Amino acid sequence: MAYFRPVTLCSRLPLRAVRGLPWTCRHMPFLGIGLHVIVAIFFAIHVVRTGRELYWLAILFMFPLLGSVVYFAVVFLPDTRVRSGARKAGAVLQKSLDPGHDLRAAQRAFDLTPTAHNQMVLAAALLEAGKVGDAVAQYDACLQGPFAGDNEINLGAARAKLAYGQPQAAIALLEQLQARHPNFRPEQSGLLLAQAYDAAGMQDAAGALYEALAVRFGSLASRAALYIWATAHNRPDLAQREGEEIAHARKHMTRQTRALHTDLFKQVDAASRD
Repeated sequence: MAYFRPVTLCSRLPLRAVRGLPWTCRHMPFLGIGLHVIVAIFFAIHVVRTGRELYWLAILFMFPLLGSVVYFAVVFLPDTRVRSGARKAGAVLQKSLDPGHDLRAAQRAFDLTPTAHNQMVLAAALLEAGKVGDAVAQYDACLQGPFAGDNEINLGAARAKLAYGQPQAAIALLEQLQARHPNFRPEQSGLLLAQAYDAAGMQDAAGALYEALAVRFGSLASRAALYIWATAHNRPDLAQREGEEIAHARKHMTRQTRALHTDLFKQVDAASRD
């Protein structure tokens, strides 16, 4: 009678190499499960342990390979916080697959525990979702609460009020914020204040602030903002200077870096055509 020898994990390794391995590796039978199924099981465990939506389990087991790729990009990779670029890519993919996820999660958290923090998160999610009026209402409620002086709340409220067509209210919040905490996100709050000046018709103040930010930070965001403002307000010399700086930086960027600034370059190109 023929003797059947089961295939083991190390049956194809050289004999000398096998002798140096543990007994369990030399004698454990090889499980006939594809690698993609094992990966799907790993991600399924991650779904359960992190409390993710259970529809991910159905996706992973119905489509192990594709589901694992999507779950890795949308959920697992952002959670690992490997790089900012990778997190952005995962966030973009998640929004494209489930655009209302963040707002639903924020609303659910606030309904369950109506704390000031959860209300701030909800306000930010409403603003991101384009529900500007609801965002303003939530931020106004935050500004009346015990954390009315919180920097993030004031910055978010200013963004919401500017988007809602209330530049004067945004200016008041931002000027107070900068007076109290001048080192809190100086470039971001400065650019927002310059936009509010622009929207309120205070062009001298807007132009001076845009130029000061471009000189101080020299970032692509500050230069692009100055270029767009100069183009819109008939400042050709200033627009030409900043346009050349932006073109020079754009030329020497890697493809990945240019991809991260796609929206900003679209705004610059649109201003150039106007």
